[in-house]
Amino acid sequence: MELSNSKTNFIDYLHQFIDCEIDDFKESIQKAENSFTILNLKKNEYLVKEGEICQYFCFVESGILQHSILVLGEEKTSYLALRNTVTSSLSSFLFNKPSRKSVKAIFDCKLRVIDIHTFRDLIKNNKAFNLFYYNLIEKQICLIDDYRIDLLTLTPEERYKKLLLTEPKLLQEVPLHYLASFLGISSRHMSRIRKNIL
Repeated sequence: MELSNSKTNFIDYLHQFIDCEIDDFKESIQKAENSFTILNLKKNEYLVKEGEICQYFCFVESGILQHSILVLGEEKTSYLALRNTVTSSLSSFLFNKPSRKSVKAIFDCKLRVIDIHTFRDLIKNNKAFNLFYYNLIEKQICLIDDYRIDLLTLTPEERYKKLLLTEPKLLQEVPLHYLASFLGISSRHMSRIRKNIL
């Protein structure tokens, strides 16, 4: 794990959540951007291990982070954070408690990170970051709700087809066994689904 200082440019990502052209926000955005530090993770290095405290809220500049839990000794993927998204073991990060999951690099990753003190300062004193975070959490709650409903109402084939439509990058960039675990499907069943659809 390598940490260094550097400017970050995730303004394109912020554009998805706030109007970055508002004059009031321009200075706030620059200050928020300058608050992030680079963290490089090699493949299979952890942002946080289950049972540890998550130290960072991060923007994934390159690579993919896998969120996973162990169930009866088997690793289950609960989320995949791709390039140009933000992620954390949020409950652990916010409340300084042991993480219930591990977050690991499945490829070499370049991350832009802030610690909890910087995060809380931005939330309190930076209007642009505060609005970005509010809109981000609102969007994530809706996505999690949809995902849980899909697990209960869609067949594995339907879940895979929906992923094809909504997250094509996942299918291009993520190894099959991670995707299968994420969708709640065995790797063997996932292979059959892909053959039938292709």
